[in-house]
Amino acid sequence: LCNCSTVGSIGAAECNATTGQCPCLEGYAGLRCESCAEGFYLEQRSQRCHPCDCSPTGSSSSQCDDSGQCQCKVGVTDLKCDRCRDGFYWFNATTCEPCQCNNHSTTCDSFTGNFCLDCQENTKGNHCELCKDGFYRSAHPAHACHRCPCSTVASTGTCRIPLGEAAPRCDKCKTGYTGPNCNQCDNGYYNSDSICVRCECNGNVDPARSPSVCKPDSGECIGCLYHTAGFHCEECEDGYTRDPEGANCTRKETTPGPDTREFTTSAPNATTATSFSTAVINSTLTPTTIQTIFPMSSSDNSTSAFADVSWTQFNIIILTVIIIVVVLLMGFVGAVYTYREYQNRKLNAPFWTIELKEDNISFSSYHDSIPNADVSGLLEDDGNEVAPNGQLTLTTPMHNYKA
Repeated sequence: LCNCSTVGSIGAAECNATTGQCPCLEGYAGLRCESCAEGFYLEQRSQRCHPCDCSPTGSSSSQCDDSGQCQCKVGVTDLKCDRCRDGFYWFNATTCEPCQCNNHSTTCDSFTGNFCLDCQENTKGNHCELCKDGFYRSAHPAHACHRCPCSTVASTGTCRIPLGEAAPRCDKCKTGYTGPNCNQCDNGYYNSDSICVRCECNGNVDPARSPSVCKPDSGECIGCLYHTAGFHCEECEDGYTRDPEGANCTRKETTPGPDTREFTTSAPNATTATSFSTAVINSTLTPTTIQTIFPMSSSDNSTSAFADVSWTQFNIIILTVIIIVVVLLMGFVGAVYTYREYQNRKLNAPFWTIELKEDNISFSSYHDSIPNADVSGLLEDDGNEVAPNGQLTLTTPMHNYKA
């Protein structure tokens, strides 16, 4: 009997009388057409042979496995080996070409290969050959992109390594900042809580003479001009005052009067004028002392005038004079009090007098403060004797008295 396959043969009862080969349908092989031919695979559900249809370009064989998966070449993928896998492009007659992404991506445009997708490690570009903004490419490790040491507050945030140097340099610093990494304050600015702030000197400094304009750590102005002073050059120097327009500092002019001379002193935020009578000054201070306290100056054969003194110096002088006067007054009061106490003790001391006469003995006492002093306690009745301690005892016909 032929016993040909009812699925794979043309006729179940027909076969070659000599060899017994059954006539097989396309895709079937074997003596009885019971297996799939080369390039075909048995589909498990239908139990029929289906063509593999492997791409002759992308597959290394026309044979496929039971699932229909062809054997693909390197860089080729898919069931029929008809598409480039990730990291490869240009499915041509030979094979797929690998993507040129500098090892920073595994995917590129599958047709042209010119556009790498999903560049990694902070890279960008058609072939991931560039660093992202804010990163720079270093030599170690090769082609690695590191973050720029540039603050976006002080610079654009981008940097590069100049030719012949190893460290990166920020591309452009923002206004007020300088240095390779834009972390220093430029001339005319100072550091205020890690932010560079413009110096405020009211236009009274010259950058040509003092390039930094103010101290970089505090903002105090350096080299105030036009007779100005103060932290921000906002005040006038001693001996100068604002003009009526309040713009410039001009030298003070002192005009002594017939009875008083006026002195003007300046304080940081106020101006106080104080007048003193020449009569008081002449009566309390000698010319030498006045000249010591208030320096005298002369020019153009003009009359000497008191030089200006600061408000603080004037207060110190007045306070010193007051302290000296108080100390002298306290000393005088103490001396008077001590003298009066001494006189009181001297006047209050008792004095006794014993008058001896031929016939009798009389006693008397006196005291300035106690004119009616009782002396009874000093006279006692006793025998006429001499005590061991030298006390004298006197006896009269009527009474005994001891003194």
